[in-house]
Amino acid sequence: MQVIITAVGPDNSGLADPIVHHVTTAGANIYEIQMYDHDSEKLFAMLLRIDWPAEAGSIANLRKRMLEIGTEKGLSVRTWSRDEHQRPPRIALCTTYRREPPHAVLRDIRDGRLKATVPVMIGNRNACRGLAEQFDVPFHNIADESGEPDYDQMAQLIDQYDVDYVVLARYMRVLPARICWEFAGGRIINLHHGLLPPFPGFKPYNDAFKCNMLTYGATIHFIVPDLDAGNQIINQSTFSVPPGTPLSEIIRIGESDHEPTCLSEGLKRVVDREVELHFHRVVRTKPLG
Repeated sequence: MQVIITAVGPDNSGLADPIVHHVTTAGANIYEIQMYDHDSEKLFAMLLRIDWPAEAGSIANLRKRMLEIGTEKGLSVRTWSRDEHQRPPRIALCTTYRREPPHAVLRDIRDGRLKATVPVMIGNRNACRGLAEQFDVPFHNIADESGEPDYDQMAQLIDQYDVDYVVLARYMRVLPARICWEFAGGRIINLHHGLLPPFPGFKPYNDAFKCNMLTYGATIHFIVPDLDAGNQIINQSTFSVPPGTPLSEIIRIGESDHEPTCLSEGLKRVVDREVELHFHRVVRTKPLG
């Protein structure tokens, strides 16, 4: 069974050893290991992707031992496996202002096109609270009056609601490196309202328009710590406009029609386990056809 273990905390010596020793002694194969040591922040982070043998015990017992090691070493340790539960994956939808992308996900789940559930919506603004109420989903605003999020609260909510995937559905804040590591390994998915890599940033429609582009698009990608989306792209789609189309009309088409469809298709690829993230690269896990 594939299991992802992440550990994040204040930098110190010997932090990785007890975790690696426990899983290898139990007979697990390590498929991927990444470690991050940022001197200026004094932050340690580690990701392990392992094959956990059934005879070594349950994932719940492994999680318990990892939490014990985390307590001993002052680390925040998470143990996650898509295969632990016989249920559809649980998605946390993170929002700011735009309702269309999260609405597309909730609608496709309701209509059976997306085999998942949404136990919680998290926002740094209240714009999507009514949408959450419409679909009977708990909504938590984690930000202050200026929209500045409390990321400790976000992490607590993700754990509290037993979330498998965090979906940034036009969530207009950059996640800090720490939370990216805490839920690393392909658990955070972002909708970017532009084509990557040529148009990153917060105003990709404007940037593409300034370049006289006639083709616009959206990108769904895994979030990885300290890296821009490149090999992490899950889905990308485009739409074209005639010369002379006003920027306002381009943005309207993108936001109301194109972005929601692109997000739903990209999320479906993850939920159906067509793709996963290995070594910061998207890999296909199902054969074509």
